[in-house]
Amino acid sequence: MKRTALTMAIAMLTSPAIAADQMTLLLDWFVNPDHGPIIVAQEKGYFAEQDLEVEIIAPADPSDPPKLVAAGKGDLAVSYQPQLHIQIHEGLPLKRVGTLVATPLNCLLVLKDGPIKTPADLKGKKIGTSVAGVEEAILGTVLKNHGLTLKDVELVNVNFSLSPALMSKQVDAVIGAYRNFELNQMNIEGVEGKCFYVEEEGVPPYDELIYVANSDTMDKEMIARFLSATEKATQYITNHPQESWEVFSSTSTELQDELNKLAWTDTWPRFSKRPAAMDAGRYAKFEAFLNEAGLIPSQNPVEAIAIDVTAQ
Repeated sequence: MKRTALTMAIAMLTSPAIAADQMTLLLDWFVNPDHGPIIVAQEKGYFAEQDLEVEIIAPADPSDPPKLVAAGKGDLAVSYQPQLHIQIHEGLPLKRVGTLVATPLNCLLVLKDGPIKTPADLKGKKIGTSVAGVEEAILGTVLKNHGLTLKDVELVNVNFSLSPALMSKQVDAVIGAYRNFELNQMNIEGVEGKCFYVEEEGVPPYDELIYVANSDTMDKEMIARFLSATEKATQYITNHPQESWEVFSSTSTELQDELNKLAWTDTWPRFSKRPAAMDAGRYAKFEAFLNEAGLIPSQNPVEAIAIDVTAQ
C-alpha cells in the first residue's frame, strides 16, 4: 500500500501540468494606463489562476483589431462602443462581451485661459478632429446643446495631433481628446486645458473601451474566465491604486514617466468594476443616437450588439 501511494505521488509530481488555454488579445493602441486591469491581471497571475495564457498584442494600426477578430485572427479586441455599433451595421460579426473603461473619456478640449468659455463661443471657430463620423455626431450634439450646428464651425483634420494643434492655436478646440491624457499632456507642457465633458452636453453616456469578440465563433466560457481575471485585477487596483501603478509601470521603462503616472491617477477610477455586466439601456440609447445622427441606417436590437457571457 505504501509503495503504491508513493508511486502515485511520484507520478503526480512528474506528470506534465494541464496546458492553459491560449487566448490572443489585441489592444486598441500601445500599452497605456487604459489597459491597467489587463496588465495587472497578467502580472499578478490572475489569468494563470483561470487556466489562461493570454498573448497581449499592440496593433500597428489602431483600426485593425476589431477587423482581425472578425476575421478569426484573435479571440478578443479592445475597442470602442461607438465604433462597434457602426461596425456591426457594416457587416462585421462582432459583439461586445465585456467593458474595460465604463465612462466616456472623449471631451471637447479648449485652452483654459482662452476665449472659449462655453461651446456657444465656438461659432465661426476652428475645431480639430481626428476621426470622422462618430466624433462629428458627438460634436454636433454638444453644439446643438448650445444653439449651434456643425455649419457654424470649421472642422480641421489634425489627425492625432490634438493637443499640439490646440496649444499652437492652429484650432480653437479639439474633439476626441481624452480627458485622462491630453489634459495631462498639456499641463506638462505648461498649458492648461479645459474639458467640456460630452456626457454632460447631451451625448448619451457610453462605455469608452470594451472587449469585442467574434459573434459566430466566440468561446463564451473562456471569455468569462478572462473577465473574471480582469475583475479581480480591477478590485486590486481599486483597493491598492499606488501598488497597482508600481506593478503596471514596472513592465516597461516607457511607462515610467510623468504623463503615464498622471494618466493612471485619472484613469483607474473609470475601470469597470463589473466587466462582464451589461447595461442594455445604454446600448439601446446609443444605437438610437447614432441612427438619429444618420451614421447607421437602422436600429439593431441590443442582443445583436452586446451580451453578458456569464448569463445562464
